[in-house]
Amino acid sequence: MSEYILPLVTFFPLLAMLILLLMPASAKGLLRWTALLLGLVEFGLSIPLWTAFSVADAGHMQFVIQAEWLPVLHAQFHMGLDGISLMLVLLTTLLLPVVIVGTWREERHLKAYLAMFFLLTVGMVGVFVALDLILFYVFWELVLIPMYFLIGIWGGQRRIYAAVKFFLYTMAGSVLMLIAILFLYWNTHLPAGGHSFNLLEIYRYNVLAPGLQRWLLAAFVLAFAIKVPMFPFHTWLPDAHVEAPTGGSVILAGVLLKMGTYGLLRFAMPLFPDALHAALPLLVALSVIGILYGAWVSIVQQDMKKLVAYSSVSHMGFVTLGLFALNSQGASGAVLQMVNHGITTGALFLAVGVIYERRHTRMIAEFGGLARSMPGYAFVLVFLALASIGLPGLNGFVGEFLTLLGAFQSHPMAASLAATGVIFAAVYLLWMVQRVLFGPLDNPKNSALGDLNLREWLVFVPLMLLMLVLGVWPDPLLERIEPAVSATLQMLQ
Repeated sequence: MSEYILPLVTFFPLLAMLILLLMPASAKGLLRWTALLLGLVEFGLSIPLWTAFSVADAGHMQFVIQAEWLPVLHAQFHMGLDGISLMLVLLTTLLLPVVIVGTWREERHLKAYLAMFFLLTVGMVGVFVALDLILFYVFWELVLIPMYFLIGIWGGQRRIYAAVKFFLYTMAGSVLMLIAILFLYWNTHLPAGGHSFNLLEIYRYNVLAPGLQRWLLAAFVLAFAIKVPMFPFHTWLPDAHVEAPTGGSVILAGVLLKMGTYGLLRFAMPLFPDALHAALPLLVALSVIGILYGAWVSIVQQDMKKLVAYSSVSHMGFVTLGLFALNSQGASGAVLQMVNHGITTGALFLAVGVIYERRHTRMIAEFGGLARSMPGYAFVLVFLALASIGLPGLNGFVGEFLTLLGAFQSHPMAASLAATGVIFAAVYLLWMVQRVLFGPLDNPKNSALGDLNLREWLVFVPLMLLMLVLGVWPDPLLERIEPAVSATLQMLQ
């Protein structure tokens, strides 16, 4: 069964989507419970990937399946995963049922709303396991469709603007990446003759002149930098987050941004090593600018959701800085931070959604003193803020520490500047917490707000426990991540 696990995890959400679409739209309670059950099944199907994964062989692709798919295009149905892919697939399947429970009260076009998340899951899991460049590109583009509709239909007042901007930005980079993929195909000459879209064969056999490498690296990096997003390609993200429904923001921050950093590590860096070394000063500088810019802009935000959105620009800057350190500590920390950011920031967006459901506003000035009327919510928000800051003992600390440790070895000046981003993160998050939760409860609209209910506790408690476990015991993840990272970095030598 091992060779069928990846297709099963990848395409079961497609079956789940079809089941939901065949159900009556009026049976909203049944739709919610069915979607939750199907989401839990998808997460359950992914657990054997963890239990059957060989730690001793974590640097090589496992659960590999390879079959003919499009012989006319020489494209194959080729899937596999190593320690890097494993973490991101599990993060994706974990957040699916969390989003369903966290947005339980959604009423508009509920059947289509739930179906979009399952279609998103197909694309996201496919991106992380595809080993054929055409197959990867199909999954990469598939993700655009449900996210476009989630923002455009279930978003806020400027949802059409935000959806179109998200779509155009991503498509611009994707088209250039497709051209680069075709160039790679024609410049990969197999010993037996012919060409290949097989990523593992391209790793081994492509021989590119430095000039061509620079152009192809630019195309790949642009596509992935837009998705991360790296400065200055970040402007679509705050609009998309602010206008997206809560569930869309959770998946966008939790998984979609990681597609960009995963693409950098899996494709752009090992395929074009000469060009990467030449471009490294620019890429490191953009990472540091993203860290500081995202933090500074977060400080002045008056909308809680926009503050968390800009914080993602800053936190993802740490991830790219760790990758571009080109050493095991930095890159392993970057992959771990991808997982940590997905959990913590996803939970922060859910926390913002909690008070938006009650007050229909996210403006910080509208709140104050909520710790008195919502003590449970206050505990959760403080916990999530501390995890996001990187408090030792919680998950955010280990990833940021490793990325900075690796960056100090390779780029000490850049790492010194980036480290100040940790201080600024404490400024914008703790100041937001102080204004929302503490001080006088002088707005009568806030005095009667109900505290977290059972459903909301069931969303936050597992995520908070996971943040605590990963903060004190990250070894099970790192022992799977590090060999895969080392294998990738060897291709850069």
